[in-house]
Amino acid sequence: MLACMDVDYRPDVTVAACVLFRDWADAVEASHLIDRGPPAAPYEPGQFYRRELPHLLRVLSAVQEPLEAIVVDGYVWLGEDKPGLGAHLHEALHRTVPVIGVAKTAYVTTGPAIPVLRGQSLRPLFVTAVGLGTDTAADYVRRMHGASRLPTLLSRVDRLCRES
Repeated sequence: MLACMDVDYRPDVTVAACVLFRDWADAVEASHLIDRGPPAAPYEPGQFYRRELPHLLRVLSAVQEPLEAIVVDGYVWLGEDKPGLGAHLHEALHRTVPVIGVAKTAYVTTGPAIPVLRGQSLRPLFVTAVGLGTDTAADYVRRMHGASRLPTLLSRVDRLCRES
């Protein structure tokens, strides 16, 4: 099973969503999970993962099937050997599940990110990974369903967070 994950912050609640799917080209989810948790920790520059990681782990704790990979909205690496959200998630999962980061904006010191153009968009997505090669991760993101810049199931998990 594969998973796309995202988090939405509100003053009184943080919503984490996980969309599960079987193949990179799937247009439709196999299932999804939503966790409504306490408000996120305040933002700290360079420590973004502290806001999202607890919520991602909460929703992941409800996943019943083994995961082959997790796709997060954001970066795995913020630069050479500088861990981002995805790297922290990989460590929290005891390095058992590869994590692919898909970011919509370039980070100043992104380093090992691979720009991926999808659909007719002239703006790339920035792909980073841990637990598998970045080239392989970029290929998976290219193969994900959807004619637009953002893959269908990444859009789906974003909507679930915002609408739940």
